[in-house]
Amino acid sequence: MPGTYIPDVLETIGYDAATAASFAPWDTADATLGRVVRVDKGVAGVLTETGPVRASWGGAVLSRIAQDPTEAPCTGDWCVIREWPDHRATVEHVLPRRTAVVRATAGKSAEGQVICANVDLVGLVVALHPLPAETKIERLLALAWQSGATPVVLLTKADLVDDGDDVAADVRRLAPEVEVVLVSVETGQGVDRIRELIGGRATMALVGTSGHGKSSLTNALVGAQVLSTRTIRDDGRGRHTSVRRELVMLPGGGAVIDTPGLRSVGLVDAEEGLAHTFADVEELAAACRFDDCAHGTEPGCAVKAALEDGSLPLRRWESWRQLQREAALMSLRRESRERTKKTEQVRRSRQYEQDRQHKRQERE
Repeated sequence: MPGTYIPDVLETIGYDAATAASFAPWDTADATLGRVVRVDKGVAGVLTETGPVRASWGGAVLSRIAQDPTEAPCTGDWCVIREWPDHRATVEHVLPRRTAVVRATAGKSAEGQVICANVDLVGLVVALHPLPAETKIERLLALAWQSGATPVVLLTKADLVDDGDDVAADVRRLAPEVEVVLVSVETGQGVDRIRELIGGRATMALVGTSGHGKSSLTNALVGAQVLSTRTIRDDGRGRHTSVRRELVMLPGGGAVIDTPGLRSVGLVDAEEGLAHTFADVEELAAACRFDDCAHGTEPGCAVKAALEDGSLPLRRWESWRQLQREAALMSLRRESRERTKKTEQVRRSRQYEQDRQHKRQERE
């Protein structure tokens, strides 16, 4: 890569040998590598090897978006930028994503919405006041595991409660493989640990409900007021502060991506995420006598036995079942949508051929 200073900056936010290899086929005289730091209605702010630019979508990118909306550039993407003689810049190609945080869109469209990409860590920001619901944490964990990144539970506003350690212990029992950090931006508790996890070059996405402290935590990590903040309501529901996803570089290297609050967390193709989140339930289900056990009245059901002896809490079992039902419904909707799409493509193709044949007949 040409230049000296800016490439070093890119290295502090994740540029590595794999990124270089992905960019190599596109490395021409008029192409520049960059990372998307924010997106505003079809225009991206991109940090490139030559400096920051504002770039709109190129023709090839627009074509891919028309086929699949998840192909649209999003915060965290590495991309190929072309700068034109009239000083315009366009995103010509989005490099393959290592990881992607994807949630289901609202409604019945069964489409996925990419929240951010190429993150190493997903910080699940959950306020300790009011007492967080375990079902909500499980849903966020499934989202994070499915992304391919490593989840970290960040229990914020620790200065407002006296039982933070107890809540953290409960979360660790839910997710023994996941680090849980008690955080207070008022006292500084946990902030240094998050910096250690980022380690000077990793990217952490901050995901959670509005008002739970994502923007405040970003400001604490930067050491300055770079994002506006608002307080959480007494009922635990937040007020939207962040309205877009923004990658913020940290002074010691690395970056965080502040995301808008999630009112709902729908899961898309979440089989792996659910398997990680509910590894204990999956292990029990695999131990049943029959492979197709419905975990009801079948003999030799390990799940039923665990529910009866209390080793599997009923709440956790019902949470797993609910998310499994949602995942199955989303899968059916996606399959139906794909069938409809293919049918429409066939219809248009046939119509096109009929129109061509009709024109040929008219000329003859």
